[in-house]
Amino acid sequence: MVHTLQQEDLIQDADGSSKAKKFILWLFVVSSTIMFGGFTSYYIVFAASKGKGHGLVLPDVFIYSTLVLVLSSICLFFAAKAVRNQNVQTQKILLWFTLILGATFGYLQVDAWTALYQSGATLVNNNAAISVIYIVSGMHLLHIFGGLCIIINSLWGAYAKVSHPTAVYRIEIASIFWHFIDILWIYLYVFLLLNS
Repeated sequence: MVHTLQQEDLIQDADGSSKAKKFILWLFVVSSTIMFGGFTSYYIVFAASKGKGHGLVLPDVFIYSTLVLVLSSICLFFAAKAVRNQNVQTQKILLWFTLILGATFGYLQVDAWTALYQSGATLVNNNAAISVIYIVSGMHLLHIFGGLCIIINSLWGAYAKVSHPTAVYRIEIASIFWHFIDILWIYLYVFLLLNS
């Protein structure tokens, strides 16, 4: 009887802890949204005062990286379904695809910066709107790195054969964060396209 009560207490503690961690993640999502909203607000104010945007044709690599990121979100969505259905093999494959596509996105972002730099658009210049392109895409890339770490944690759990509730929790955390940075990038890319 005492052993059963202790197990129930541990389950409740774990559930409380997971809810707290998920709440912290949502706070991070909200604060990141505010931060990127600040960047784009600054861009709008600067562009209005100078009467111009960044004046660049954005590299085509940004289009490819956007498609890669959307595809990675699709893979993660199906990985989450596989976790809920306890299909560990499919989960592993889809998490690997998500991880590879996320890393590919990072590579493509660096390639886009190279294309920008070669066109004469440097981080430090007389048009702060151009600098904002580097800043928002760089900050987003940091978020991608964090998301990859969360996906690695979920993937490691699949190989370590963690309990089903733990696996579901890990994939939920990964999904919230990864889909957020996917939507965030689409917003940023469309914003930069419309304000050129």
